[in-house]
Amino acid sequence: MAIPNPDDRKYTATHEWFKLEGDIATCGITDHAQHLLTDIVFIELPAKGKTYTQGERVAVIESVKSVSDIYAPVSGEIVEVNTKLAEQPELINQDAFGTGWIFKIKPSQPQEIAALLTSADYEKLLGGA
Repeated sequence: MAIPNPDDRKYTATHEWFKLEGDIATCGITDHAQHLLTDIVFIELPAKGKTYTQGERVAVIESVKSVSDIYAPVSGEIVEVNTKLAEQPELINQDAFGTGWIFKIKPSQPQEIAALLTSADYEKLLGGA
């Protein structure tokens, strides 16, 4: 059973989460997404300093079941990556909303944030409400 989606962040229809703190946002995949993937065995992290546009592929995640793309929830520059995931990709399975974060991005188009889903909207998308 997936854990509830925290209300302190925004979500995408492609199952990424976005938590803005100041002018930097931490991003990862939702608990729902990690359940669908099952056991995560590898993640190709984005390059620090690289800029992406909203919806562009930022990372690739590989599980025993499939390979999936991770997309930028907003446009911006990658300012940090979770290097622990290179050795411990299972952190995403263990704590998708915490220690399993994937990257931090400095949004360059703040207006894009408003278009992201709230926790309730994401639940509806999943068919839970």
